Amino acid sequence: MPSTDCLPPQIPNVAPPPLAKVDSQETTAAEEHQQMAVAALLSPSLLPARQPSLSSPNTALRSSSSKYFRCPATPTNVFSTSKSPRPAVILPGLGNNAGDYQKLQQTLKEYGVESVVANVSRFDWLRNAAGLLDPNYWKGTLRPRPVLNWYLKRIDEAILEAKELAGGETLSLIGHSAGGWLARVYMEEFGTSQISLLLTLGTPHTPPPKGLSGVIDQTRGLLDYVEKHCAKAVYSPELKYVCVAGRYVQGARIFGDSDEDLGYSANNGELELHQAIGINEMAMSTSSTATLGTRFIGQGYKQVCGRADVWGDGVVPEVSAHLEGALNITLDGVYHSPVGSDDLSRPWYGCPTIVKKWVNHLLN
Repeated sequence: MPSTDCLPPQIPNVAPPPLAKVDSQETTAAEEHQQMAVAALLSPSLLPARQPSLSSPNTALRSSSSKYFRCPATPTNVFSTSKSPRPAVILPGLGNNAGDYQKLQQTLKEYGVESVVANVSRFDWLRNAAGLLDPNYWKGTLRPRPVLNWYLKRIDEAILEAKELAGGETLSLIGHSAGGWLARVYMEEFGTSQISLLLTLGTPHTPPPKGLSGVIDQTRGLLDYVEKHCAKAVYSPELKYVCVAGRYVQGARIFGDSDEDLGYSANNGELELHQAIGINEMAMSTSSTATLGTRFIGQGYKQVCGRADVWGDGVVPEVSAHLEGALNITLDGVYHSPVGSDDLSRPWYGCPTIVKKWVNHLLN
């Protein structure tokens, strides 16, 4: 186990990578989260909502089966090499537009990483309303095509532009929020010969559990499709998946003693005892500090992962942002969206102080 004063060990190519745990500065902001201009109809729970400025990394629950390490912030010049880093394509999240990622582009350029942002506007997300006309929407079995054809076309256009910068080398894809699983759909349909890295930031990769009271699949089956039809995550010399999750705030259940959130099996209705004990202990530890805001956030988390009292970035739960087979990283104090973020008090994944904790994967 590495010491707290060293960089993480080299990850073998032949074995699944460990879960990385990296702390960022604690956030103590009190400002209000501004609302999105346009809300997409397919996944409203994945849009940024009004958030309290809470961050308590020291009270976060840690899985005993997971391995964590801490590493200090790495100076920029450590990554300098004689060979230019491969270009990156940035894929906007639900409700975001290309302009939201200009500062991230500038930060990446300081590391020598040229980037192209897929040309997405907030108005474009209204195209998702076409899904309402698909019977599969109402059945919860929606597929990416044809409703998301427009986004896949924008990915393809951005990749073609980035290839001109690559000079025959491969590209990195950076998917924020829904952009991460949409990248997986693109890779499944168009192949990965030009892609050597998929790095996701706060992406909900897994579909919500079925059969839980009060849980509605906000993607109407899209994440089910991704899980069943898209390639599994890998971490190999040819292609690497890196999934970054944030722990900005812990959600809370609406009622501290409600059985509604205790995780009954959708198959046989039996209570999983070990899960119930963990949730009850967590509820007791947070019941005195739960606020209207954390309960509201908790209900958003519940729609994504089936549980309210978990940690997440304010929109996507930590557990949903990781993928089996990928290099999974968790950052404390990191907020979900560039909209409403602040470099000092509410940093999102693309703030300069946070980028330096994952940018090395683009430079290797």
